[in-house]
Amino acid sequence: MSLHYRHLLNAATPSRRNRFTATLGGIMLKLLGWRIIGTLPAIEKVVVVGAPHTSNYDGVVALPAVLALDLKISLMAKHNLFYGPIAPVMRWLGLIPVERHAAGGMVGAAIEQFAAHRQLWLGIAPEGTRRGVEQWKTGFHRIALSANVPIFPVAWDYARKAIILGEAFMPSADVEHDLQKLYAFYRDKQPRHPHRLSQPLRSDRD
Repeated sequence: MSLHYRHLLNAATPSRRNRFTATLGGIMLKLLGWRIIGTLPAIEKVVVVGAPHTSNYDGVVALPAVLALDLKISLMAKHNLFYGPIAPVMRWLGLIPVERHAAGGMVGAAIEQFAAHRQLWLGIAPEGTRRGVEQWKTGFHRIALSANVPIFPVAWDYARKAIILGEAFMPSADVEHDLQKLYAFYRDKQPRHPHRLSQPLRSDRD
């Protein structure tokens, strides 16, 4: 039986093309008792939305999952983190240096990155923190809408100990409608700490 999930890749998805790290990620995921459910869309550019985010342990699970998929997902990071010998490592991990105070901020920088790359899967946690917030940050929606790329929801589900891959969809001008679509996807996904759920997901479970 395969110890990775590279079979879920397709010609459009950005890949690390590293069977060793894919197998290593698969082994780590198996040792943690987790699995991946779903398929990857055949899309070159997409905003990946990750939720519900309530624990640092989410990252412990997410890293081997991304490696097991052999998928290259990028994240935005402060530019001053990229210095000396650590800079190549940061870029290998998929981090993109951004000046937060530049014109347009993080949203503008992300839109520029989509214009500059043939393939880019950009990961964003719209809750913005591990502790329950009153509302989601909608920067991810502005990025997807302006860059004309789909939104791809991915969930941590601690009930099934699985990373759930949802279905990508194109954003509309109606951000509230699109948010409701995302909330519906996350409705039955159990977080590590339910008491830390963001208000939109708490309300959706009442």
